[in-house]
Amino acid sequence: MQPPEAGPFAVRAVDAVKVYGSGLTEVTALDRVTVSFATARFTAIMGPSGSGKSTLLHCIAGLDRLSSGSAWVGDVDLGTLSEGALTRLRRDRIGFVFQSFNLVPTLTARENIALPSRIAGRTVDGARLDELVVVLGIGSRLDHRPSELSGGEQQRVAVARALVSRPEVVVADEPTGNLDSRAGGELLGFLADAVRRYGQTVVMVTHDPVAAGYADRVVFLADGRIVDDLAAPTAASVGERMQALRV
Repeated sequence: MQPPEAGPFAVRAVDAVKVYGSGLTEVTALDRVTVSFATARFTAIMGPSGSGKSTLLHCIAGLDRLSSGSAWVGDVDLGTLSEGALTRLRRDRIGFVFQSFNLVPTLTARENIALPSRIAGRTVDGARLDELVVVLGIGSRLDHRPSELSGGEQQRVAVARALVSRPEVVVADEPTGNLDSRAGGELLGFLADAVRRYGQTVVMVTHDPVAAGYADRVVFLADGRIVDDLAAPTAASVGERMQALRV
Protein backbone atom coordinates (compact mmCIF):
# COMPACT_ATOMS: atom_id res chain seq x y z
CA MET A 1 0.00 0.00 0.00
CA GLN A 2 1.21 3.50 -0.85
CA PRO A 3 1.95 5.99 1.96
CA PRO A 4 -0.76 8.61 2.55
CA GLU A 5 -0.63 11.76 0.49
CA ALA A 6 1.02 14.90 1.78
CA GLY A 7 -1.20 17.90 2.55
CA PRO A 8 -2.74 20.34 2.25
CA PHE A 9 -5.97 18.40 2.10
CA ALA A 10 -9.08 19.56 0.30
CA VAL A 11 -11.28 16.80 1.74
CA ARG A 12 -10.80 14.10 4.35
CA ALA A 13 -12.62 11.54 6.45
CA VAL A 14 -11.51 10.44 9.92
CA ASP A 15 -12.76 7.18 11.47
CA ALA A 16 -15.80 7.47 9.22
CA VAL A 17 -18.62 5.04 9.95
CA LYS A 18 -21.91 4.88 8.05
CA VAL A 19 -24.58 2.40 9.07
CA TYR A 20 -27.88 1.89 7.29
CA GLY A 21 -30.84 0.13 8.91
CA SER A 22 -30.86 -1.59 12.29
CA GLY A 23 -31.11 -5.04 13.80
CA LEU A 24 -31.27 -7.81 11.23
CA THR A 25 -31.29 -5.28 8.36
CA GLU A 26 -28.27 -3.30 9.60
CA VAL A 27 -25.57 -2.75 6.98
CA THR A 28 -22.22 -1.08 7.68
CA ALA A 29 -21.36 0.78 4.48
CA LEU A 30 -18.25 2.49 5.92
CA ASP A 31 -16.21 0.86 8.68
CA ARG A 32 -13.82 3.36 10.36
CA VAL A 33 -12.45 4.81 7.14
CA THR A 34 -9.68 7.39 7.41
CA VAL A 35 -8.53 8.94 4.14
CA SER A 36 -7.38 12.34 2.87
CA PHE A 37 -7.57 13.86 -0.61
CA ALA A 38 -4.86 16.38 -1.41
CA THR A 39 -5.53 19.76 -3.00
CA ALA A 40 -5.14 19.96 -6.79
CA ARG A 41 -5.10 16.18 -7.26
CA PHE A 42 -7.35 13.81 -9.21
CA THR A 43 -8.28 10.77 -7.10
CA ALA A 44 -10.42 7.82 -8.14
CA ILE A 45 -12.28 5.64 -5.64
CA MET A 46 -12.81 2.03 -6.70
CA GLY A 47 -14.06 -1.23 -5.27
CA PRO A 48 -16.50 -4.07 -5.86
CA SER A 49 -20.23 -3.41 -5.85
CA GLY A 50 -21.34 -2.65 -2.30
CA SER A 51 -17.85 -1.74 -1.13
CA GLY A 52 -18.92 1.69 0.13
CA LYS A 53 -17.28 3.85 -2.54
CA SER A 54 -20.35 5.97 -3.39
CA THR A 55 -21.25 6.23 0.29
CA LEU A 56 -17.77 7.61 1.03
CA LEU A 57 -18.07 10.13 -1.81
CA HIS A 58 -21.50 11.29 -0.68
CA CYS A 59 -20.40 11.67 2.95
CA ILE A 60 -17.26 13.70 2.20
CA ALA A 61 -19.31 15.94 -0.11
CA GLY A 62 -22.03 16.59 2.46
CA LEU A 63 -24.76 14.73 0.59
CA ASP A 64 -25.12 12.23 3.44
CA ARG A 65 -24.18 12.35 7.11
CA LEU A 66 -21.91 9.88 8.87
CA SER A 67 -23.13 7.69 11.71
CA SER A 68 -19.88 8.46 13.56
CA GLY A 69 -16.46 9.88 12.82
CA SER A 70 -15.96 13.07 10.84
CA ALA A 71 -15.81 14.38 7.29
CA TRP A 72 -14.03 17.62 6.47
CA VAL A 73 -13.95 20.08 3.59
CA GLY A 74 -10.87 22.16 4.19
CA ASP A 75 -10.98 23.08 7.89
CA VAL A 76 -14.76 22.65 8.22
CA ASP A 77 -16.14 19.60 10.04
CA LEU A 78 -19.34 18.81 8.14
CA GLY A 79 -20.86 17.14 11.17
CA THR A 80 -20.97 20.47 13.04
CA LEU A 81 -23.07 22.21 10.37
CA SER A 82 -26.82 22.73 10.36
CA GLU A 83 -28.72 21.60 7.29
CA GLY A 84 -28.82 25.17 6.01
CA ALA A 85 -25.10 25.70 6.50
CA LEU A 86 -24.36 22.35 4.87
CA THR A 87 -26.47 23.33 1.86
CA ARG A 88 -24.55 26.59 1.54
CA LEU A 89 -21.20 24.81 1.79
CA ARG A 90 -22.18 22.36 -0.96
CA ARG A 91 -23.37 25.24 -3.12
CA ASP A 92 -20.32 27.44 -2.59
CA ARG A 93 -17.40 25.01 -2.29
CA ILE A 94 -18.27 21.77 -4.10
CA GLY A 95 -19.13 20.99 -7.71
CA PHE A 96 -21.09 17.85 -8.55
CA VAL A 97 -21.02 15.65 -11.66
CA PHE A 98 -23.32 12.62 -11.72
CA GLN A 99 -23.91 9.77 -14.13
CA SER A 100 -27.49 10.96 -14.74
CA PHE A 101 -26.42 14.52 -15.71
CA ASN A 102 -29.24 16.11 -13.59
CA LEU A 103 -29.95 18.88 -16.07
CA VAL A 104 -33.25 20.79 -15.91
CA PRO A 105 -35.11 19.78 -19.08
CA THR A 106 -36.92 23.09 -19.56
CA LEU A 107 -33.73 25.17 -19.44
CA THR A 108 -31.15 25.70 -22.16
CA ALA A 109 -27.59 24.50 -21.74
CA ARG A 110 -26.50 28.05 -20.89
CA GLU A 111 -29.25 28.39 -18.28
CA ASN A 112 -28.37 25.00 -16.76
CA ILE A 113 -24.73 26.01 -16.40
CA ALA A 114 -25.70 29.28 -14.72
CA LEU A 115 -28.44 27.82 -12.50
CA PRO A 116 -26.44 27.14 -9.27
CA SER A 117 -24.96 30.64 -9.37
CA ARG A 118 -28.39 32.17 -9.95
CA ILE A 119 -29.87 30.21 -7.03
CA ALA A 120 -27.02 31.46 -4.83
CA GLY A 121 -27.69 35.05 -5.91
CA ARG A 122 -24.30 35.37 -7.60
CA THR A 123 -23.47 36.85 -10.98
CA VAL A 124 -22.13 34.22 -13.35
CA ASP A 125 -18.45 34.76 -14.18
CA GLY A 126 -18.76 35.43 -17.91
CA ALA A 127 -15.06 35.04 -18.65
CA ARG A 128 -14.94 31.73 -16.80
CA LEU A 129 -18.07 30.52 -18.62
CA ASP A 130 -16.63 31.50 -22.00
CA GLU A 131 -13.38 29.66 -21.24
CA LEU A 132 -15.17 26.48 -20.21
CA VAL A 133 -17.43 26.61 -23.25
CA VAL A 134 -14.41 26.76 -25.54
CA VAL A 135 -12.46 24.04 -23.73
CA LEU A 136 -15.49 21.73 -23.61
CA GLY A 137 -16.51 22.44 -27.20
CA ILE A 138 -20.15 23.30 -26.48
CA GLY A 139 -20.28 26.84 -27.84
CA SER A 140 -22.76 25.99 -30.59
CA ARG A 141 -25.06 24.09 -28.20
CA LEU A 142 -25.68 26.68 -25.47
CA ASP A 143 -29.18 27.60 -26.66
CA HIS A 144 -30.31 23.97 -26.90
CA ARG A 145 -32.30 22.13 -24.24
CA PRO A 146 -31.04 18.80 -22.84
CA SER A 147 -33.36 16.75 -25.08
CA GLU A 148 -31.62 18.30 -28.09
CA LEU A 149 -28.13 17.32 -26.89
CA SER A 150 -26.25 14.04 -27.13
CA GLY A 151 -25.25 12.23 -23.94
CA GLY A 152 -21.70 13.49 -24.26
CA GLU A 153 -22.88 17.06 -24.77
CA GLN A 154 -25.19 16.83 -21.75
CA GLN A 155 -22.33 15.58 -19.59
CA ARG A 156 -20.05 18.39 -20.78
CA VAL A 157 -22.77 20.88 -19.83
CA ALA A 158 -22.94 19.25 -16.40
CA VAL A 159 -19.16 19.58 -16.04
CA ALA A 160 -19.30 23.25 -17.02
CA ARG A 161 -22.02 23.77 -14.41
CA ALA A 162 -19.84 22.09 -11.78
CA LEU A 163 -16.75 24.16 -12.60
CA VAL A 164 -18.10 27.60 -13.51
CA SER A 165 -18.16 28.86 -9.91
CA ARG A 166 -14.57 27.68 -9.27
CA PRO A 167 -15.41 25.26 -6.44
CA GLU A 168 -12.62 23.93 -4.24
CA VAL A 169 -13.64 20.34 -4.89
CA VAL A 170 -15.38 18.54 -7.75
CA VAL A 171 -16.94 15.18 -6.91
CA ALA A 172 -17.97 12.86 -9.72
CA ASP A 173 -20.02 9.68 -9.25
CA GLU A 174 -19.61 7.32 -12.24
CA PRO A 175 -19.49 10.34 -14.60
CA THR A 176 -18.81 8.22 -17.71
CA GLY A 177 -21.43 5.56 -17.00
CA ASN A 178 -23.85 6.82 -19.66
CA LEU A 179 -21.22 7.77 -22.23
CA ASP A 180 -19.57 5.89 -25.07
CA SER A 181 -15.83 5.33 -24.91
CA ARG A 182 -14.95 8.38 -27.01
CA ALA A 183 -17.14 10.81 -25.07
CA GLY A 184 -16.04 9.23 -21.79
CA GLY A 185 -12.39 9.64 -22.68
CA GLU A 186 -12.93 13.28 -23.59
CA LEU A 187 -14.67 13.95 -20.29
CA LEU A 188 -11.97 12.23 -18.23
CA GLY A 189 -9.26 14.09 -20.11
CA PHE A 190 -10.99 17.34 -19.29
CA LEU A 191 -11.29 16.50 -15.59
CA ALA A 192 -7.58 15.64 -15.50
CA ASP A 193 -6.81 18.89 -17.31
CA ALA A 194 -8.97 20.84 -14.82
CA VAL A 195 -6.65 19.67 -12.05
CA ARG A 196 -3.61 20.97 -13.94
CA ARG A 197 -5.19 24.04 -15.52
CA TYR A 198 -7.37 25.32 -12.68
CA GLY A 199 -5.91 23.63 -9.59
CA GLN A 200 -9.21 21.83 -8.99
CA THR A 201 -9.43 18.89 -6.63
CA VAL A 202 -11.36 16.05 -8.28
CA VAL A 203 -12.61 12.95 -6.44
CA MET A 204 -14.31 10.40 -8.69
CA VAL A 205 -16.06 7.09 -8.07
CA THR A 206 -15.73 4.66 -10.96
CA HIS A 207 -15.85 0.94 -11.67
CA ASP A 208 -13.77 1.29 -14.84
CA PRO A 209 -9.98 0.72 -14.71
CA VAL A 210 -9.55 2.77 -17.89
CA ALA A 211 -11.30 5.73 -16.26
CA ALA A 212 -9.24 5.33 -13.09
CA GLY A 213 -6.10 5.42 -15.21
CA TYR A 214 -6.69 9.14 -15.81
CA ALA A 215 -6.33 9.86 -12.08
CA ASP A 216 -3.22 10.68 -10.06
CA ARG A 217 -4.18 8.17 -7.39
CA VAL A 218 -6.67 5.36 -6.80
CA VAL A 219 -8.10 4.42 -3.39
CA PHE A 220 -9.60 0.91 -3.21
CA LEU A 221 -12.43 -0.08 -0.86
CA ALA A 222 -13.82 -3.48 0.05
CA ASP A 223 -16.48 -4.22 2.66
CA GLY A 224 -16.49 -0.60 3.78
CA ARG A 225 -12.75 -0.41 4.42
CA ILE A 226 -9.78 0.98 2.52
CA VAL A 227 -7.70 -1.99 1.40
CA ASP A 228 -5.25 -0.46 -1.08
CA ASP A 229 -3.90 2.87 -2.31
CA LEU A 230 -2.21 3.19 -5.70
CA ALA A 231 -0.21 6.18 -6.95
CA ALA A 232 0.36 6.95 -10.66
CA PRO A 233 -2.20 4.35 -11.79
CA THR A 234 -2.56 2.86 -15.25
CA ALA A 235 -5.52 0.93 -16.60
CA ALA A 236 -3.45 -2.26 -16.36
CA SER A 237 -2.27 -1.73 -12.79
CA VAL A 238 -5.79 -0.79 -11.64
CA GLY A 239 -7.23 -3.85 -13.38
CA GLU A 240 -4.73 -6.09 -11.59
CA ARG A 241 -5.64 -4.63 -8.19
CA MET A 242 -9.35 -5.01 -8.87
CA GLN A 243 -8.88 -8.61 -9.93
CA ALA A 244 -6.98 -9.29 -6.71
CA LEU A 245 -9.87 -7.83 -4.71
CA ARG A 246 -12.37 -10.07 -6.48
CA VAL A 247 -10.25 -13.14 -5.74
